[in-house]
Amino acid sequence: MNNQLTQFIPIIIIMGIFYFFVIRPQQKQMKDRKNMIEALKSGDKILTNGGIVGVITGLNGDELEVEIAKSVKVTIVRSAVAGLVNPVK
Repeated sequence: MNNQLTQFIPIIIIMGIFYFFVIRPQQKQMKDRKNMIEALKSGDKILTNGGIVGVITGLNGDELEVEIAKSVKVTIVRSAVAGLVNPVK
């Protein structure tokens, strides 16, 4: 009985290390991204997944109207936003 338990201790330790170094940071990163996407507002300067930088000029549910050049506006979905450019903290 005791011998069987000692065989599982290394597996349990490896699972714990895997959780703290892989799963937990990934969950935190996903939570931060979700919060950032939900907090987008007009006037925010964003970077899209395609590498385009623009300023949000309008919000319509899941869609954003982004001005990428003077008088050039495109509509993108929120999930296409990679991040904020020069976010205010």
